[in-house]
Order: sequence, then structure tokens, then C-alpha cells
Amino acid sequence: MRGLFWVILLAALAVAVTVGARYNSGYILLVLHPYRVEMSLNLLLAVLLVAFIAGYALVRVIARTLRLPIQVREFREKRRLVRAQRSLLDALRAYLEGRYAQAEKAAAQSVELGENAGIGAVIAARAAQELRAPDRRDRYLARSAHFKDDDRTMRAIAQAEMLLLERKHQEALAALEALPHKHTAALRLELRAVQQARNWDRYLELLAQLEKLQALDEVQVTELRRYAICENLARKGTNPDDLRVYWQRLGQRERLNSKIAAEAARMFIAYGEGRDAQQIIEASLEREWSSELVGLYAECVGDDAVRRIERAEAWLKREPSDPALLLALGRLCAKQRLWGKARTYIEASLSLEESFETSMALARLLDEMGEHEAARLRFARSLEIAEAQLTRPRPNAVALKELRPPLLPAPKQG
Repeated sequence: MRGLFWVILLAALAVAVTVGARYNSGYILLVLHPYRVEMSLNLLLAVLLVAFIAGYALVRVIARTLRLPIQVREFREKRRLVRAQRSLLDALRAYLEGRYAQAEKAAAQSVELGENAGIGAVIAARAAQELRAPDRRDRYLARSAHFKDDDRTMRAIAQAEMLLLERKHQEALAALEALPHKHTAALRLELRAVQQARNWDRYLELLAQLEKLQALDEVQVTELRRYAICENLARKGTNPDDLRVYWQRLGQRERLNSKIAAEAARMFIAYGEGRDAQQIIEASLEREWSSELVGLYAECVGDDAVRRIERAEAWLKREPSDPALLLALGRLCAKQRLWGKARTYIEASLSLEESFETSMALARLLDEMGEHEAARLRFARSLEIAEAQLTRPRPNAVALKELRPPLLPAPKQG
């Protein structure tokens, strides 16, 4: 539409000039002594127009000629940028497709071209890591440190992740410490690093931060916190006093957790602090039932075995079919030399679940009661149970073996 407008405008202008020149009879007289030049006004205007056009064209040609080196440089720079961007995109595509050798080659070319070199170096380092080439990986990471500061976070995350795969947690923590601000991914990596370092206090702090950021679901946080606290109990429990102080510092929710309570009870029992273990077990069982905790109840050494029997018999009214509770009652009665009750409880437990531990408890009880032949037979049966338990594949392990894919060979370069 614009082209048509200019055609019409130029045609109208040409018509106007032709008509004006036809009816214009003026002339111009130039006197340059001793010369005298006389020409029509129309011719002068035409000459001036032609001269203007020729001068304008000459100036444009000279300007273009002078600007030619700059245009060549701009063209080469534009071509370099296009090649660098294409190489970077090819590297990303190849890396996401799992073609790590091609990804490393394309990323290295992007680094050489100098555009987004930090991103290219990190991609090349990740590809080299997948190809199990740590020397090349470290060279790429070292080169990425000399590029833009904006790439520092990306480089630190990649470096920490790859170091953690080699279980170099101290170096990974040092890389993460260089970050001015740690986002969720960085906190997750630090969580893995402090777990490898077995720094459970810092682990719990990071869990609290990730929980606040809603980076982990509630069930996962609960399990990880329980694991960390149990590990901390074993690490801090160098003596019963320190163990007691750490236990009191835990929150009510953690102290009543059955898994945590069981670990703490084992620690106190190992130090001969049966009363502390007993209090922990009783408080936790009031909140939730746990056969593991009940099994430890009989191991709490103290002078109040009768009260513990009464407490366990009260629990039996609530959980009459728990073999661990029946076994604990049998052991408590055996310690008080209540042979009849002990035998009744242990045999009841054995009828519900024939385990090696229960069978051995019955064999020892029969031996204490003087029934040596029955004890011998029960010992033999205990060994059969143990052998069956050792040779029987666990259902979870079988299912896991069936679901786990075979190990893949290392990627080949090419």
C-alpha cells in the first residue's frame, strides 16, 4: 500500500514539473567577465537536480566505503554469536537426550566461541562427569570460574553435586559456602553433604529450613528427622549424662516417637540406666503401641520388676495377641523366678509367632526349670528356626530385586 502511494505521488510530481516547465519561459543570465552565459531556468533547475543526486550518491559511496571494515566486523561478530548459540542449544539437547560425548563436544565449542561460556563450561563438565572423565570435568569447572559472576551459582551447584557423587562432602560444602544465597536445590545438596559428614545437628537445622520452604513432604521430613536423631543419640551417647541432657533437649513429639524412643532406650540399657529406659518406653507406649519397644521393656534392669510385670499385664488387656508383649512378660516373670507364668507367656508368644528369639527364651527357661531333655529339643528347634530364617528370602528383598533394573555399562565416548 505504501509503495502504491509513492508511485502515485511521484507520477503527480512529474506531471506537475512537466506542466510547470512548459509554461515557464524564464531564463537566467550569468555574467563572468569576460564571459556571459544565458540559459533557461528549466535547464538550470534540471542541472542542479542532477548535480544534487550525483553528489548525494558520491557521499553515500564514500560513507559506505569508510564503514566497510566496521560492517565486516559486525557481520563476523553476528555470525560468531549465531554459531555460539547454536552450539549451546545443541549441547543442551544432546545432554538431555543422554548423548554425553556430543554434548561435551558442542559445549566445548560454545566455550571456545566465548558466548555464554560459563553455561557451556558447566554443561561440558556435567557431560564429562557422565562419561567418567574427572580430569576433563575439573578443567571445564576451572575454566567456568573465569567467566561471568552470574554463573557462580550454577557452577557451585554443579560442582557440589558432582563432588557428592564421589563422596567428597567437605569439598562440596566448601563449594556451597561460596553461594551468597542458598535456594532449595542448594539446601538439598547441603543436606546430602552433611549427611555424608555425619553432622546430624546441622542436618536437623537444614531439615527445618526445607520443611519451612515446603521442599519435602511431611512424611519424608518425619522419617529423616527420626533417622538423624537416632544417629545423634548414638553419637552423643558417650556417657549417660550427656545422653540424658540431649534426650531432655528433644521436643515432646520426638521423645514420644517409638523409633526414637527405642534407640534411646537401647542406649540407656547399654549404660545400665534401666530406670531411664523404662520411663522412656512407658511414656512412648502411652502415645502409640510398638512391639519393638515392648521387647526392650524386659531388658530394663531395676528393682521394680513386679511393678513392670503389673504394667505389662495391664497392656496385655489392650494388646492380647502381641507376641513381643507376651515374650517380654515371660522374661520378666523368669527374672522373678515365676516359672509357671513365664512358661505360659513364652509358649503363648511362640504359638503366635515362632521366632528364634522366643524359641531360645523357652529353651533357656526349660533348662533353668531342670527339664534338660525338653530344653535340648527346644535348642535344636531354635537352630532349625534360625537356619530357616537365614535361608528364607525376604519378600521385600525379592520384590526389590525384581523391580531393580540391571546395572548399565559406563557410557562410551562417541
